[in-house]
Amino acid sequence: MTDPVDTPAPQETESPHPATALDDVVHQRIRLGILTIAHEARRVEFGYLRTHLELTAGNLSKHLSVLETAGLVQIEKGYAGRRGRTWITLTAAGNTALAEEIARLKQLIARVDPTAGQ
Repeated sequence: MTDPVDTPAPQETESPHPATALDDVVHQRIRLGILTIAHEARRVEFGYLRTHLELTAGNLSKHLSVLETAGLVQIEKGYAGRRGRTWITLTAAGNTALAEEIARLKQLIARVDPTAGQ
């Protein structure tokens, strides 16, 4: 019987596929967006994230909680004038996790489009 999919058998010395190393905490699209914006801004206000990622406050809070529990963001509450504010900052672990995720995504893209990095 022949194999219905024409793919070579993996070599024992072959490294795992880049998709196996994607971090489920980071890779989820909303959390990846949060980390990316926080990286760009260095410190970002909750309302900015909510607006730009088109989320409800509750949904954003849940994703921030996951990231905070994982040690990827720091959440600071305070005031700007009389209004309560919440600011999000990427931690060193968050920067590392984001950089590693981007590297894995680049590896995946290179498998589909070998000219992408040139």
